[in-house]
Amino acid sequence: MSGHSKWATTKHKKGAKDAARAKSFAKLIRQVEVAAREGGGDINTNASLRTMYAKARDASVPLDTIERAIKRGTGELEGVRYESVTYEGYAPGGVAVIVETLTDNRNRTGADIRMVFSKNGGSMAEPGAVSWQFERRGILMFPRELDEDQLMEAALEAGADDLSDDGDHWKVSCAPSDLHRVKDALEAAGITSISAEPSLEPTQVVAIADQGEAAKVLHLLDALDELDDAQGVHANYDIPDEVFAAYEG
Repeated sequence: MSGHSKWATTKHKKGAKDAARAKSFAKLIRQVEVAAREGGGDINTNASLRTMYAKARDASVPLDTIERAIKRGTGELEGVRYESVTYEGYAPGGVAVIVETLTDNRNRTGADIRMVFSKNGGSMAEPGAVSWQFERRGILMFPRELDEDQLMEAALEAGADDLSDDGDHWKVSCAPSDLHRVKDALEAAGITSISAEPSLEPTQVVAIADQGEAAKVLHLLDALDELDDAQGVHANYDIPDEVFAAYEG
């Protein structure tokens, strides 16, 4: 399975534990706050906030918690100011990794990420070293039970570019600016996505067939995602489904 979508699905399953759920809430709240600060507190005019708001609601973050985060972002309530910082590096096997963060202390965050790479067989890279291997896309995931032809037709009519088999799910991709329009059009047609968000998708992949090597790559991604400041972890691996299943245990 290429890219990071399969790993993201596995991570979501593991996130059912209370501690992981609380950490996920904290990250989503931070994303809402920053989106409101950068584009205003109206979800009808701020596309980024609308995406983060929907993600938070889908994750069952309480509505009043989301609203307070928006108010902190717009300055109506006092709060910490976060900045977006992206880090690049390599996992074992030469897999390219991008870590998107929101931080109030870039020195601390940079040191934390460097330590995780170092402890898990990876290495940090200079800005731009691996980012050229990814492109920003709008990604919508749908249940595998949906009819492929029906979903393809509806997705293309809604403005999507492609539909692909992502193992347990169908993956629909589109331009990031079209994400909400595609999502709304499909919902109007009675087709509801499991998730819909901007993502960094690999334009080329590194094949990892060895189970031990794959475990090292996925363990590094898990460790990076566990960092409080990490908001998105992306990698360009291509791992066979059976190897992935062995890692999931």
